[in-house]
Amino acid sequence: MSIICGVPLLECVYCLACARWAWKRCLHTAGHDSETWGLATAEEFEPVPRLCRYILAVYEEDLRHPLFEPPGGYGINPDWLILRKTYENTQGRAPPYILYLDHDHADIVLAIRGLNLAKESDYQVLLDNKLGKKKFDGGYVHNGLLKAAGWVLEAECDILKELVEKHPNYTLTFAGHSLGSGVAAMLALVVVRHHDKLGNIDRRRIRCYAIAPARCMSLNLAVRYADVINSVVLQDDFLPRTATPLEDIFKSVFCLPCLLCMRCMRDTCIPEEKMLRDPRRLYAPGRLYHIVERKPFRLGRFPPVVRTAVPVDGRFEHIVLSCNATSDHAIIWIEREARRAMDVSLNLLYFSW
Repeated sequence: MSIICGVPLLECVYCLACARWAWKRCLHTAGHDSETWGLATAEEFEPVPRLCRYILAVYEEDLRHPLFEPPGGYGINPDWLILRKTYENTQGRAPPYILYLDHDHADIVLAIRGLNLAKESDYQVLLDNKLGKKKFDGGYVHNGLLKAAGWVLEAECDILKELVEKHPNYTLTFAGHSLGSGVAAMLALVVVRHHDKLGNIDRRRIRCYAIAPARCMSLNLAVRYADVINSVVLQDDFLPRTATPLEDIFKSVFCLPCLLCMRCMRDTCIPEEKMLRDPRRLYAPGRLYHIVERKPFRLGRFPPVVRTAVPVDGRFEHIVLSCNATSDHAIIWIEREARRAMDVSLNLLYFSW
């Protein structure tokens, strides 16, 4: 009896919780997230590598004399660049972006760059939210990202309306990476909801590509706008798998003992089904495209495959313990693997003929 009384119960519960959490995370690989999804066609995935290059072009100060050009270039004609906004122009209200009139693909593209770790204003956009803070069209969205999108639309409404009316056969595409992906998704929501702002533009002309997306809208909105918004995730990317507030992102990347304790106890004591039923919970938006190019317990990279679906559950709910969790978030790697995936798809299509 004395031995039983002397057992440190609290420490045992904590150790069991940690063991359960580690067991679940170590056995879970990124491939499990999309193993039941179908394969994306080359036609539907074709815009992704091109739009990644457009987003990379936002980082250049002068597109006529680029300094960081990827292999094959940006694919941008500088004469078709309508405008370019920097942090000085946006005053920190939104990330920098460009507006490009792509005559080759009959597309009006607004491309938004990702998070700048050196800019306090970007952190403020991410931190401006809490669970259930902002309602939109019967669901919930990230408040800071919606405000940034509203600022961009207000600033560029006139020029966008002019371009949409001048080129009635062109699509209107919002594309962004990381922080910019959330702003782009919010822009698509607002424009579809208030299409009169852009001359009553048809919903079928509006597209959004969220590259390495932030979790920015509730499940009902994510599914309802899947015909407009497309999210692209590379393998183990951490951002679509964690809540958008910055402190939670750091929890996912830097797992300090005290934070690990809280995460283990929460995952152990709160059923996952209960968390998923919360209507205020935010998710990666729209149709999901998952680029998978590594296999568990295998070394090296394999020819990438792209799986796609509009799932109502299992939308990247688990953090993947991987040394590639942060590198897979980089737009350079995403562009490279998306281009490889396109090459693989085109080769398969060629040989099938």
